[in-house]
Amino acid sequence: MSNDERLVNIESDLTHLEQLVESLNQTIIEQDKVIQQLQVQINRLIAGVESKEMDAIKGNVTKPPHYQ
Repeated sequence: MSNDERLVNIESDLTHLEQLVESLNQTIIEQDKVIQQLQVQINRLIAGVESKEMDAIKGNVTKPPHYQ
């Protein structure tokens, strides 16, 4: 294998690796967007559960007779 052939193979491999890195980068960007959306949904769910729990606690609390 001549030096020119080796150089062409190296350049070809480098181009392939650059495309692979770009593809992986796009995948990471998409996954980050999904993770952020999921975090927002989780925060909403947590807030809803906390609100329901607080309402349930408030509903079960009765004032002593001398406070009524």
